[in-house]
Amino acid sequence: MRVLIAEDDASVAGALAAVLARAGHETVGVARGGDVLLRHRDADLVLLDLGLEDMDGLEALRRLRAVSDLPAIVVTARGDERSTVRALRLGADDYLVKPVRMHELLARIEAVARRRRGPDAEPADVVTVGDVRIDLAAHRVTTPSGEVALTPTEHALVAVLARRVGVAVSRQQILDEVWGDAYAARSRSYDVHLAQVRQKLPGLTITTIRGFGCRLEDGSGG
Repeated sequence: MRVLIAEDDASVAGALAAVLARAGHETVGVARGGDVLLRHRDADLVLLDLGLEDMDGLEALRRLRAVSDLPAIVVTARGDERSTVRALRLGADDYLVKPVRMHELLARIEAVARRRRGPDAEPADVVTVGDVRIDLAAHRVTTPSGEVALTPTEHALVAVLARRVGVAVSRQQILDEVWGDAYAARSRSYDVHLAQVRQKLPGLTITTIRGFGCRLEDGSGG
């Protein structure tokens, strides 16, 4: 997703952008409500702080809702009931109080995207790359030839890359997410399983990035 981060604290904006980038999202940061109104058409969702440089975030939300139904999640230090109620009544899709737990933020983003998605859209937990369909929730991978049998570890490896199609994913991140910290030193397992995935799914193009990790390309490949 393309996420517009409206946050006047550069360190907070940077932390949010880093987390979202690791999850495969594109981000643009702004510090002014006026810029939210100028750039909202290029975004799929906005994370909106209430303390912006030029106006209160609630006013920015009110003006945004006058021209767009862009999904909006308020991320703010204001935890009082009045601010929460006002934001939701003005059209916020969700409201999170800082400090934000990053895994919860990612889950809230996914939930908002699901609610806003049209009835004919493919579910968020299904990723299609070329002629390969990856159902992350059902742990099923299918091609035009039928379902491909993957081991749990192979599927977990595919899932890490499928959630970030087109994004470079570090070897260490894959090790952490698939095997856990305790297995970080056993990197040979990574190489073996990656080779097995490539053999079983030749329709996926997984590019090795020397000295870093790999990337699942967006499109069909061989």
